[in-house]
Amino acid sequence: MAVPTRLHHPHSSASKIIIFFCLSAFLGLALFANLFRASLSSNYLSIATNWVDTNAPLLLVPNTTATPNNTINNGKGGKVERRGPERFLSSTFADLPGPEWPWEQMPSAPVPRLDGYSVQIKNMFYVFAGYAHLDHVHSHVDVFDFDVNKWVDVFQIPKEMANSHLGVATDGRYIYIISGQYGTQCRGPTTASFSLDTATKKWKPLPPLPAPRYAPATQLWKGRLHVMGGSKENRHTPGLDHWSLAVKDGEALEQKWRDEVPIPRGGPHRACVAVDDRLFVIGGQEGDFMAKPGSPIFKCSRRHEVVYGDVYMLDDKDMKWKILPAMPKPNSHIECSWVFVNNSIIITGGTTEKHPVTKRMMLVGEVFRFDLDSMTWSVIGRLPYRIKTTLTGFWDGWLYFTSGQRDRGPDNPQPRKVVGEMWRTKLHLT
Repeated sequence: MAVPTRLHHPHSSASKIIIFFCLSAFLGLALFANLFRASLSSNYLSIATNWVDTNAPLLLVPNTTATPNNTINNGKGGKVERRGPERFLSSTFADLPGPEWPWEQMPSAPVPRLDGYSVQIKNMFYVFAGYAHLDHVHSHVDVFDFDVNKWVDVFQIPKEMANSHLGVATDGRYIYIISGQYGTQCRGPTTASFSLDTATKKWKPLPPLPAPRYAPATQLWKGRLHVMGGSKENRHTPGLDHWSLAVKDGEALEQKWRDEVPIPRGGPHRACVAVDDRLFVIGGQEGDFMAKPGSPIFKCSRRHEVVYGDVYMLDDKDMKWKILPAMPKPNSHIECSWVFVNNSIIITGGTTEKHPVTKRMMLVGEVFRFDLDSMTWSVIGRLPYRIKTTLTGFWDGWLYFTSGQRDRGPDNPQPRKVVGEMWRTKLHLT
């Protein structure tokens, strides 16, 4: 009997070969697509996450054009991966060049303060209220004596008085405290206003402000207490109102505040300086934190803010606001960060516009000078670190500052720790 043999069909063999090559091509294309996508992803992530802390003002610009001079080790057998040049906006790009000054650390304030306020009367430096942190505010005054360089006194503020975001001014004996925020977090403002006799430590009430304000620009000028700008009741909307009240020896000579010419630009956290017949309002911002809707503790919630360096001057000859040269960069939280020396306004620290990429707040570490003879600004020095809401004084040739919220380090201008440290340096103006 014939033994059957296995049949061989040539068409079946060819089909198998075709299927094999098709599958191989498909797998190859899939692998190539996956590698290409991974390469793009790696390039993008390296651009998005790498951070360079230099002072060069460079923009964050991804560049996908490979260059032979830009390679990195990928950690796989020593192979290198080529990628395009990368440029970044440094976290310290807003720092301005200025001389490094020698600073001497002095006795720290009894408590750390943010948004505290201060007034200097001769050698005595009165430091008011402020936050220890968002859930605790101070209700007292600490007093520093520049003659002996010691904190020498403490006393309480009235229970009805605001704890932060005040307006403050002095006539050389009496200190006037206007409006501000009452309590912790982002609680509401009060219209309550007071005067303090620093000789007797007695408080007296003043007529309430027509409407509550947060951190209004405040100054005693030509026998009248001037209050302007600040934020309105919701803590965010800038106020343009300008009111004045005649006062003498801690007493109001009128029962009501008088309307004055509105300030051209509203907002809180500005320096306000009176020099002879002129009233200067410097820096500030539009917008601020607001209480979170429905929060039982009025928890602070971030809102859009615009920091500016505008400078306005009111002359008593025509009572019209004039625009002067702006600060070297936008600056806010400088209400008590200034002193007047040699016909110049000296300003220490502050906070400037947020970083355009990270959107983080950036603090200021420069010392600025506004020369009233030439009406020009300059950066004359640097602080030991960047800091906002400094409380600044000047005595016997020494420039002092204390308290505020400082930065996270030399390469990180974001705010972190609330401090009570005090520093001084010899001020040399030419």
